[in-house]
Amino acid sequence: MANRLVRLNTTERGVRRRMRIRAAMFATVVALVAVSSGCDRNGPAENEVIVTGSTTMLPIAEIAGEMFHDRYPDKKVLVSGLGSSAGIETVASGSSDIGTSSRDLKPAEEKLGLYDTPIAFDAIAVIVHPDNPIDSLTTEEVRAIFAGEIENWSQLGGRDKKVGLVNRDEASGTREAFDSIVMGDTPFDRTAAVLPGTGQVRSVVANAPGAIGYISLGFVNDEVKAVTIDGVTPTPEAVVTGEYPIQRLLHFYTVGPPTGLAKKYIDFVLSPAVQDTIIQDAGFTPIIGGDR
Repeated sequence: MANRLVRLNTTERGVRRRMRIRAAMFATVVALVAVSSGCDRNGPAENEVIVTGSTTMLPIAEIAGEMFHDRYPDKKVLVSGLGSSAGIETVASGSSDIGTSSRDLKPAEEKLGLYDTPIAFDAIAVIVHPDNPIDSLTTEEVRAIFAGEIENWSQLGGRDKKVGLVNRDEASGTREAFDSIVMGDTPFDRTAAVLPGTGQVRSVVANAPGAIGYISLGFVNDEVKAVTIDGVTPTPEAVVTGEYPIQRLLHFYTVGPPTGLAKKYIDFVLSPAVQDTIIQDAGFTPIIGGDR
């Protein structure tokens, strides 16, 4: 990873500052875009690209869109974070040019003729309140917690405090990936609090000493604590080596191979200008020029 770090110039440092501000205010930041099923985006769009989908990927798409506009002032990238499922649905229906998703396609979605461009690797961090003495869990323990089989932290050697489960909604790609990797055939506890966004999950866990949730590694900050899983700390390096068990790809989906301005934007996101700055600064692992 170290060999891919670059020294940022003044402009790029400004981008990084804006990104940290956006991440801190993520619960209230949604780029509003008028997206309707009656709006056909399958035709050529010369001056704007509509990008819809994953809340995890929203800051990447937004900041990259700003950088793209700075480079090409007559071009616009309109971004909204409505969830991975919404991203897949809107691009398949022609309402958007690019659907962002933090999960793979489901079997039924594989028939939609979508083209997958992976743009980064990501780890899903299991987070608790910083005051929680629990620092490490196994995958089996995490599964039992989110299934409701472990209801008190004392069962894991922690304090005598009820476990407060914080889950994501069913449209979330992060939930889908977590379900596939961790839960398997074990259902989630239905009594868990269900929240629509990454920022909301982090905020609740940060303010509830007994809470536990899961978010993209790129959104972990000092307000919460990411526990080690099976003895491995969630870091970009552990993603590169494949040691950290809860990891996934982040996707840009298009109807067929990308063309026109959508392709130009995707190529920009895959370029070192974004991969070596925005992707890494967000806590993700670049898809290009790396060890994977």
